[in-house]
Amino acid sequence: MAAYGLYTHIASNKFRSMLLLAGLFLLIYVLVFAGALLAEVLIRSDAPVDYYLRAASRDLVTAFPYATGAAALWIVIAYFFHQNMIDAVTGGEDVTRKQQPRLYNLLENLCISRGIPMPKLKVMDSPALNAFASGLNRRQYSVTVTTGLLQALNDQEIEAVLGHELTHIRNGDVQLMVIAVIIAGVVGFFGELFFRMFTNLSWNSSGSGGSSSSSRSSSSSDSDSKGSGGGGAIFAVIIAVALILLAWLLSQVVKLALSRSRELLADAGSVELTKNPDAMIAALRKIENRGELPGATSAVMELCVDNPREGFADLFATHPSVDRRVKALVQFAGGHDPGPLALPSDAADEPEDQQANPDQLPPPVPRGPWSDGGGPAAAGSADKRPGPSEGPWGRRS
Repeated sequence: MAAYGLYTHIASNKFRSMLLLAGLFLLIYVLVFAGALLAEVLIRSDAPVDYYLRAASRDLVTAFPYATGAAALWIVIAYFFHQNMIDAVTGGEDVTRKQQPRLYNLLENLCISRGIPMPKLKVMDSPALNAFASGLNRRQYSVTVTTGLLQALNDQEIEAVLGHELTHIRNGDVQLMVIAVIIAGVVGFFGELFFRMFTNLSWNSSGSGGSSSSSRSSSSSDSDSKGSGGGGAIFAVIIAVALILLAWLLSQVVKLALSRSRELLADAGSVELTKNPDAMIAALRKIENRGELPGATSAVMELCVDNPREGFADLFATHPSVDRRVKALVQFAGGHDPGPLALPSDAADEPEDQQANPDQLPPPVPRGPWSDGGGPAAAGSADKRPGPSEGPWGRRS
């Protein structure tokens, strides 16, 4: 599906996202098939590998409606209770206009300007600089902002961050990401369950090695049949483990594919709402490497404006780098990049020997031909008339 502008990019991204979610849902059936393989090996350990594959296929057909129902039930539970879970983890609390007039007015103005229903506004007490949107329908939509963000950013920058989160809601990113996190959680849960089953199976197999060796010595025909059957069981276990690892890896890749592209579109949507690319760039530069929410799960961090938790060699990072996002805004929105920005709070984190001594006066500023220095000495002698030695153009009284 070709994309030639912002809105066609959004439509194209939604189409690809639905395909990715369908693929993510199919991973559940891959895990069911892998679990069926392990179960067949536990039931009968002396069959060839083709027997296990046929039996696991029959088990998958039988378990298909039950697996679908369990996944749907998981999604329904998360649909109604995911916001309570997020609030319990982050400590976000609903605020009103009276409690946060500055933040409330900024969000309300953005919603009114574009005819967007006003989401709930939440504030979490944290020095981190971050924000995120959540919810699966209009009654659940909410935007959560940290107190650290409110203190560090000015009104235009906060408005840009709010526009970023509103774009996630407008584009349906919040629903897709929440569902993706839920399904990926199912894959991870059952993957770990089957991995534990495989570990127990390996210990049981090693423990029963003595009895199998005695049976092989008593009957040569039994040893031949069990030798071939044991090989089939080993291959079946290897296939099951490979499928479990593949399902987990693909679930992470799908989440990354959903998140990275949507962050760039949300930045563009914020500029489209606020008409201020420089504010979005400045907000990203201030948030850069300051967004870690202590105690928050990885699922919550994936919803935030910036996720400083990077994977191995940046391969599993859920967000594009701030440099890449800023570069896109400069290239396509005409913004200006000021580079990394320091905050007043950063000075408090510097070693004491690097901080300025308040009792020590700054060095005197050398006088130039058109300057009176502008330093403290000049300010103290402002009532004095310049002498003849004060520069080549000094005036005599």
